[in-house]
Amino acid sequence: MTTNAPARLEPVSQPESDQYWEGARNGELWIQRDKTTGEYQFYPRAHSLATPGGELEWVKASGKATLHTFGIVHIPPHPSFAGDIPYITAIVELQEGPKMAANIVGVDPDPDNLTIGMPLKVVFTEISDDYTLPNFTPA
Repeated sequence: MTTNAPARLEPVSQPESDQYWEGARNGELWIQRDKTTGEYQFYPRAHSLATPGGELEWVKASGKATLHTFGIVHIPPHPSFAGDIPYITAIVELQEGPKMAANIVGVDPDPDNLTIGMPLKVVFTEISDDYTLPNFTPA
């Protein structure tokens, strides 16, 4: 059976993000930390934001976060997302400090079900053989 559904868009892995994607495939959220200052950063980069030329290390994050802001998507940004709408996209603040974009899952996409500052926990959604996305759900 053939389908006319467009291919699902996938992230593009780069050397500085390989550890992040490998961790997600294993159900773990990994972020970077500056070895000198201990400051965490997200998204993965080849350099430290805290210390120019500073050395970075990868650390397993707690997976705990709070909801910083959100939007409910009713119009798919690409045809491959048409079957997912409506869905909740958000900026979450990790317990370690950095903010990251993620979807909120496990709750009906209704603004009354969400509160800025609400506690969240990471969950993982496999989107292909190569990629698993960290999403968040109410804790």
